[in-house]
Amino acid sequence: MTDALHGALRRANRIVALILGVALLLTVAFILTDVILRKFGWGSLGGSDEVSGYVMAAVASWGLACALLDRAHVRIDVLRQKLAQPSQAAMDIFAMIVTNGVVLLIAWHCWPVLQKTLERGSRANTPLETPLWIPQGIWFSGWLWFALSATLLSLIGIAHLAKGRRAEFDAAIGMGSELQE
Repeated sequence: MTDALHGALRRANRIVALILGVALLLTVAFILTDVILRKFGWGSLGGSDEVSGYVMAAVASWGLACALLDRAHVRIDVLRQKLAQPSQAAMDIFAMIVTNGVVLLIAWHCWPVLQKTLERGSRANTPLETPLWIPQGIWFSGWLWFALSATLLSLIGIAHLAKGRRAEFDAAIGMGSELQE
């Protein structure tokens, strides 16, 4: 079951990564179009700076989960490399649980931001007057997705350790060294 869950989580994050990539490409096209229109004096589409800021916030929050599943977050393994495998696994699971706790805390504190926006009906103080619940909702949902992914990955790691499945544990949350890569 843990392998199926891990596979499903990886597939879901690949889809998220593709959507984020498309969003970035569309944002770049929008900005380029806006710049070219201004360069030739044809006016401006307007809002490219605002929209790009919203997209970057969304990409950052949603992309963190993708990076977590691909083990792309920065980890320093100088001490870890010198330890025996059981100690390495303990450090890996500790790092995952701490990451999980931090992400849950961040997601918990993101909600009041969105809640106040919803209660007040806040809009951006820009010509677009974007209802702020839209970009903040996407941003918040990205943090929720990161929290869910981190929680599931922590549970998968714990399950693999409990069953003595070291190879699967390393594949899920272990840390490859520079020599292995």
